Amino acid sequence: MEPVRAILLPGSVLPAQPAYGALIEALGPEVQAAAKDLELYAGDTPPPGWSPDTEIDGVLHEADARGWDTFHLVGYSGGGSAALAFTAKHGGRLLSLALLEPAWAGSWDWSPAHAQLWKQYDQLDALPPQQFMPAFMRLGVKHDVVLPPPPPGPPPPWMAKRPAGIRAFVETFKSYDLDRSRLAAFTRPVLFILGGLSNPDDYADNAERLAKVFPDFRLEVFPQRHHFDPPHRIEPDRVAALLREHWERAEGLAA
Repeated sequence: MEPVRAILLPGSVLPAQPAYGALIEALGPEVQAAAKDLELYAGDTPPPGWSPDTEIDGVLHEADARGWDTFHLVGYSGGGSAALAFTAKHGGRLLSLALLEPAWAGSWDWSPAHAQLWKQYDQLDALPPQQFMPAFMRLGVKHDVVLPPPPPGPPPPWMAKRPAGIRAFVETFKSYDLDRSRLAAFTRPVLFILGGLSNPDDYADNAERLAKVFPDFRLEVFPQRHHFDPPHRIEPDRVAALLREHWERAEGLAA
């Protein structure tokens, strides 16, 4: 039997290994899981002209370098948005898609609350660096969620790149054309994992809209989790079980 092959894209904050290390361990050796860092952070500043297409090229390079004609794709937050863009342009390479609270899911059918939230994301750009990350995190969760304090000690070196990277995501989402019709033509299984304490005007709105687009869509909610204590890091065993089930079904359909 061929091993399960999956590429995992992280969000705009944690690098791929700390983001997915616990999940990869829970998936076990029978899964060839490639946790791939975003091209956004390949240098000290975002690459000129960066967009989700840059991340698409990175995924193609990763898969081709491994000799993977087809594979499963998993994406969290900004990486989930890149995974959606990949699906729209290269869905034929995918056996399945798993979305862990994608940060953005196209520009169609926004609710008034979703549109207002994106105006607030735009306003982050005017904040000084020391205020940027706390304000960004606050927008991602319900109003009564208590966010954890920063870990003690100096921040890791990679954190210095994150405000510019997050700003690049927010800016490109204003103009990027995520082709809804191409997503609707993707008939492979799509799994969406949602935290019940995340901002419903953002991630639950994305789930509701994508449920109307993908023909084979499944939503799993973790009621006590939110975007900054996400299920794949805090409950990796349960997420691993969901992914294994998702992938087994997808490969059965492809057989």
